Amino acid sequence: MRFNQRKAGTKTSTFGSPGRINHDSTPFYTSKLYEGLPKEEIIKYVENPVPSEFLDKIFCKTSEKMEELPDNSVHLMVTSPPYNVGKEYDENLTLNEYREFLKRVWSEVKRVLVPGGRVCINIANLGRKPYIPLHAFIVENMLDLGFLMRGEIIWNKASSGSPSTAWGSWLSAKNPTLRDIHEYILVFSKGMFSRGNLRRESTISKKEFLEFTKSVWTFAAEPATKVGHPAPFPVELPYRLIQLYTFEGEVVLDPFIGSGQAAIAAVKTKRHYVGYEINEEYVKLAEKRIKEFSLEFDSPKLFEFEKKEG
Repeated sequence: MRFNQRKAGTKTSTFGSPGRINHDSTPFYTSKLYEGLPKEEIIKYVENPVPSEFLDKIFCKTSEKMEELPDNSVHLMVTSPPYNVGKEYDENLTLNEYREFLKRVWSEVKRVLVPGGRVCINIANLGRKPYIPLHAFIVENMLDLGFLMRGEIIWNKASSGSPSTAWGSWLSAKNPTLRDIHEYILVFSKGMFSRGNLRRESTISKKEFLEFTKSVWTFAAEPATKVGHPAPFPVELPYRLIQLYTFEGEVVLDPFIGSGQAAIAAVKTKRHYVGYEINEEYVKLAEKRIKEFSLEFDSPKLFEFEKKEG
């Protein structure tokens, strides 16, 4: 004899719960642990178009004021901010000045994001004497601005040639030094976690979704000498984030676009991009790289190759 019996839902217990179907996590999210953190506010979805003359453009100016972009117009921001460590494009700011500068940019990003729009910040920590946890300071500032934190991804760069060769005191407990082989990708939302039931096309495959939703990503870093910029992230990084967090045809913003990696990933995934960069030479470099990639991406030979691979 067979019985059609609905499985009972689970709810948060002292020791957690192995079941996830119909799971009631209300006791956890209403606990005192969550007091003082930004809370989700379900509001009407609003989306304003970016003027066509500003789409797929890089502006040579600071991103502290992005007058070209209307409120609620960008779907995803992905960037790696300057590190303020004496590279040619950095200013020599104190840590507090640096944090305030970034906070002004994040505040402007919040203005231009659609409700539920996502922010992805790639950051590495610095120094050893003492260690500067930049990722922790950015999280603190983002929470102060009311962003909802979705999680963090550890980018494991171990497959790169040699991320670090500093061991401190060799084979001695006197002063051994940790060697960073990772960076962080911090993920936030504006106001809401979901962006609602939009009738738009996702371009992510099942295989990509299973891989990109993991909290650890492993792929090689991009050599600075190859790109022509002192601190490029690989196109693979924004590609994954764009596939995971946007629909086809939406707008991706990089307020520190550097050599144009995020824009190249946007072109590759059939999204629009807007970038900001204060260094005119890097703007020219980014525009050149985007143009070259676009020509290659649209070539019949590449199309034929993709058809065979598909």
